[in-house]
Amino acid sequence: MSVGFKAVQWNRDKIVYDVILVAGVALYIGVFAVIGWRWHPPKNLPDVIDIWIRAFGTAAFLMLTVILSIGPLARLDRRFLKLLYNRRHFGVLTFLVALTHVWLMLAWFDAQGLLHTLPADFTTWGDYGKFIGFPFKALGLAALLILFLMAATSHDFWLGFLKPPVWKALHMALYAAYALVVMHVALGIMQYERTPLIPLMLIGSFAAVSALHLIAAWRERARDQASTPISDGWLAVGPPDAIPDKGACIVTAPGGERIAVFRDGREIGALTNLCAHQNGPLGEGRIIDGCVTCPWHGYQYRLSDGCAPAPFTEKLATYRVRLNNGVVEIDPRPLPPGTPASITVAHVGA
Repeated sequence: MSVGFKAVQWNRDKIVYDVILVAGVALYIGVFAVIGWRWHPPKNLPDVIDIWIRAFGTAAFLMLTVILSIGPLARLDRRFLKLLYNRRHFGVLTFLVALTHVWLMLAWFDAQGLLHTLPADFTTWGDYGKFIGFPFKALGLAALLILFLMAATSHDFWLGFLKPPVWKALHMALYAAYALVVMHVALGIMQYERTPLIPLMLIGSFAAVSALHLIAAWRERARDQASTPISDGWLAVGPPDAIPDKGACIVTAPGGERIAVFRDGREIGALTNLCAHQNGPLGEGRIIDGCVTCPWHGYQYRLSDGCAPAPFTEKLATYRVRLNNGVVEIDPRPLPPGTPASITVAHVGA
């Protein structure tokens, strides 16, 4: 956090996450290679390499699909929030799998004695104006470069150096990488491989990612529209019981600002929904060890005043809270970061 950067402190959740992640990827690649070997027994070294090229290539594409699905899934169902915690590990592993795919491609060209033809594939400029015959390898290389940039800047040093808005905008390039991979497959192997499995994987994955994002956006839009100010401009949240203990309800102020209203036993407080670390969705987190904890990377803040516990120095904007005729209400006008604003309610039903 604010005291500087240090080596990752491994805990049980991180270890379990990474072990499952690596084991799942290894299992997929291994099963794919075994099936490919039996379906089309290789006759020579290029055939063997080709099986591994397909295994690592499809693994990288499916991993990208899962990464892009985690965000909307977590917004639709809190049980997926744990997948957000170490998503950067997932991204780095995806880059390594994609890099192995490219290395195997180079090995295949070398085994065929065609390595010297690769520069012409990238520099035959007339082909870039075609549909059939487009240099699809350039699309894959561009996607790999984006994945490399994201993997190389995944450490918090770059987040602190670039600042959260720039860092987050940079990592939104993942969508561009996904689009490039889709076009790389559509203009590449689909042009000469006559099997329904590839278009089914491509279309099914793209449709699933698009549908999840649209559903999550529709749900959030409906929730945002439901937050309407009462007569004096305050927003009604509901009775204290409507706010989950150790959790939050998210309301939207006029203008679109989202506010996370947390309850810790009988204490209720309201903070901006944007974590100071990476603009993560603070309201999707929980209160752990007495502090509001961001679900993305574990940054913590006191509910009473929005300040990170010592020795950290981050501060969040807070909002005034009141209890009016048994209904929790908040003033949508933010207070300066670090301003005490929480209240204690007299009674919360079982």
